[in-house]
Amino acid sequence: MNLDVFPTKGNLIRAKNSLALADMGYDLMDRKRNILIREIMNLIDQAKDIQSEIDTTFREAYIALQKADIENGISYVQTLSNTIPIEESIRIKTRSIMGVDIPLVESDPDQLKPTYAFYTTRQSLDEAREKFLKVKELTIRLSMIENSAYRLALNIRKTQKRANALKNITIPRYSQLVKDISESLEEKDREEFTRLKVLKKRR
Repeated sequence: MNLDVFPTKGNLIRAKNSLALADMGYDLMDRKRNILIREIMNLIDQAKDIQSEIDTTFREAYIALQKADIENGISYVQTLSNTIPIEESIRIKTRSIMGVDIPLVESDPDQLKPTYAFYTTRQSLDEAREKFLKVKELTIRLSMIENSAYRLALNIRKTQKRANALKNITIPRYSQLVKDISESLEEKDREEFTRLKVLKKRR
């Protein structure tokens, strides 16, 4: 019997309520963990696909850039690269999954317009530009997915710790408390019943 809790019906009700709350909390934590694990597995699959695509696109982009350098001249391509404005169109928003803030990255397609005249360059430069725009898009998506997976992994760890604390500490403690108070009250009832029987016989 827990010596800090006096065995009364009021304390028994409170202990049962706390046990029910702990059970409910564990159930919610377990469900949250399962949902987050499903979400992170989905993100891992997406990351693998994008990583494979980004490797291929990077190779194609550098080959296209080499071709553009040869056909247009390295110094001219470098001069044109200085006309590209600083990227300021990327916006980061968030969405919530079971209380975890997941980043949503967006960029403005208007910033993707070419900054050079088509009549002064060859088609190879346009192809290189398109390839590197694809690299940029894939890099944004991959960074968003990796950041989301990292945040989910941290939250899964926290949720697992809380679920374990409820399952291994809180729930057993309140279960034992309910059992101890119930047994103590039953013992008191038996003693009272025996006492009343003895008094009745004496009378």
